[in-house]
Order: sequence, then C-alpha cells, then structure tokens
Amino acid sequence: MFETRPDREAEVALVGRSNVGKSTLMRELTGHSFDTGGKPGVTREPNHYDWNAEDFVITDLPGFGFMSGVHEDHREQIKTDIVHYLEEYADNILVAVLVVDGKSVIDIIDRHSGPDEIPYDVEMFHFLRELDVPTVVAVNKMDKVDDRDERLNDLCDRLGLLPPWKQWQETIAPITAKRGQIDPLNEAVRGHLHEQQRDDLFKFF
Repeated sequence: MFETRPDREAEVALVGRSNVGKSTLMRELTGHSFDTGGKPGVTREPNHYDWNAEDFVITDLPGFGFMSGVHEDHREQIKTDIVHYLEEYADNILVAVLVVDGKSVIDIIDRHSGPDEIPYDVEMFHFLRELDVPTVVAVNKMDKVDDRDERLNDLCDRLGLLPPWKQWQETIAPITAKRGQIDPLNEAVRGHLHEQQRDDLFKFF
C-alpha cells in the first residue's frame, strides 16, 4: 500500500494507464516537474503535490495496465495498490481525473472487450463512480486526433454514456497537456468542486 500521502483533507487524483500523459498533465497543473523515469512503469509510488498553506493535494497515481518489460505480477500489484488507495481515500477525493490517450483509447478498449474481460479504462471509470467519486475523463493528445467528435462519441459509447459527447462536458474533457491546452479539464474539475462548495480550490485549476 502506498504510504507517501501527505496529511491533507482534500485531494484531486490522476489515474490512468502508463504513457497517457499523466505526468505531463501533473506538471501543467502544478507548474512542477516530477521524476517519471524514462520508461513506463517506473513510477511505483504516487507523486503528490501539496501547497503548504492549503489543506489540499494533487496526486498522480502510478500507471496501470500493460507495460513492456514489467512482470505481470508487478503490474497486478500496482493495480491492486491503486484500487486500495482509491477505496481508502474515496471520501477525500473531490475529483478523480482518468487520463486516456485520445488516439489509442478506442482501439485499446475494443481489443480488451470480451465476454470475460473488461478493459482497464472502462473498469476504472465505473469503479470510481461506484465509490461516488466525481470523475472526469481527460482525453489527452487530442492534437493527434483527426475525427475529434466521432472519437469522443465513440468513447462515450464505450463508457456507457449516451453520445453526443458534448452533453457530458463535466465528464469528458478533450485536452493536449503537452501544449498546455487543458481548459476543458479545468472547467470540468471546477464544476465538480463547485458542487461540493469548494470554490476556494478554483485557483489551482
């Protein structure tokens, strides 16, 4: 179990597969770089960023799912740790941000959909909702996507949300983190913070 969490009441947590750009997004949100290692699966522990004066932390959880060169037992352990972390701190997490790669997410979901297999991204989305954690899906790397609306509608469909995606702007946020284009995410997060009477945290988003 991850033991590194600072003693902060309120939290926004980033979750997602390896290599979807969580660390880039974390850097964009906090203005600070984190040591991510050169290859996927290197981040074993969460990266936490907190502000001294604020009872608030942003957490970038390790990537889950397939990682080349990482043993399956290790992958499963990371996933188990992430699940336990989210369960333990569900009451503290004001918003979870599930980061996906806009270019590849549909292919990955479809490749792992079957009678006895639920794709990680879909499973995580529904798990967070079962925990009653407001969840925003940050669809990253949208600069590489040509058929934007079609792709986002397909993603809604896979997540069990009725397309068109534009009616889900508090849930689906198309972004390009490495270009600093994260306004849709900030707006979605602010919507959820406002519902929980935490407008004081708007300055971080």
